[in-house]
Amino acid sequence: MKLYKIIVLCLFCLVVNAQDIQPFQETSIAINNLIEGSLIMPTNSSKPPLAIIIAGSGPTDRDGNQNFLKNNSLKKLAEGLSKNGIATFRYDKRIVKQIRKGNVDPNITFDDFVTDAKAVLKHFKTASDFSKIYIIGHSQGSLVGMLAAQDGIDGFISLAGAGKSIDTVIMDQVSTMAPSLVDAAQKTFNSLKAGQTTTDYPQALQSIFDPSLQAFMMSWMQYDPQALLKDIDCDVLILNGTKDLQVKPEEAELLKKAQPKAQLTIIDDMNHVLFIIKGDSLENSKSYNETFRPISEILLSTMISFIK
Repeated sequence: MKLYKIIVLCLFCLVVNAQDIQPFQETSIAINNLIEGSLIMPTNSSKPPLAIIIAGSGPTDRDGNQNFLKNNSLKKLAEGLSKNGIATFRYDKRIVKQIRKGNVDPNITFDDFVTDAKAVLKHFKTASDFSKIYIIGHSQGSLVGMLAAQDGIDGFISLAGAGKSIDTVIMDQVSTMAPSLVDAAQKTFNSLKAGQTTTDYPQALQSIFDPSLQAFMMSWMQYDPQALLKDIDCDVLILNGTKDLQVKPEEAELLKKAQPKAQLTIIDDMNHVLFIIKGDSLENSKSYNETFRPISEILLSTMISFIK
């Protein structure tokens, strides 16, 4: 009987110890006075590959969330990769920190986000902890990542990234949703392309052409994703979902055309925040603010296979 109790106690200790072993360790890191993020290191790998995750448009934090939209999509992505032996670093966009401090820079431009991504890349390239470095750019972060990748990386992943410049994307949306405003919108974009701000635009397009946004828009629209991707000298993976409300799969096809050697994967029913949606557009929209949903398993397995 005594021997039986000892065996049971030993088995209990083994179970407790196994539960104490975490698949990764997460540390907060400040790259500089503008950029802070979370580094996740797998516990079962001495020198893993590193994936730098760059968030999409708006005041998006390291987890993929904004003020009134919380889904933790980028946090789930980072943890999913790290559980499979891939280190990850994800960071708050500089505007997130500025909002929290109540000191938003009114002159912020798209190029500032590129500067931040390059600073992150430089920080980790000087370290000797990683076997390879990859960039995962989500949505607007895809374009940011393409520009940062010019400094040299081992692989690039475009996740729900546009295949056209932002002015072309917006013009496509205007032509679909408000055809009567096409000429006025094009006239405004022509002014911005010429480096001239303007107040001559329809009030219906205020959210796009507000004078406070025009400098940012000018810096953003100068970049053509297809031209940039064509010149990237590394392995490329292009991912998109069929339920993406913001970036259609056709955008991914354009990127594939620009970089024929790239791997292209279109994931059935995946939306813009990486969830699988079986229902209608209402379910899709609501999911942007739902933290209980898991991200696509196909997305994770495809990324893991590409990186490893």
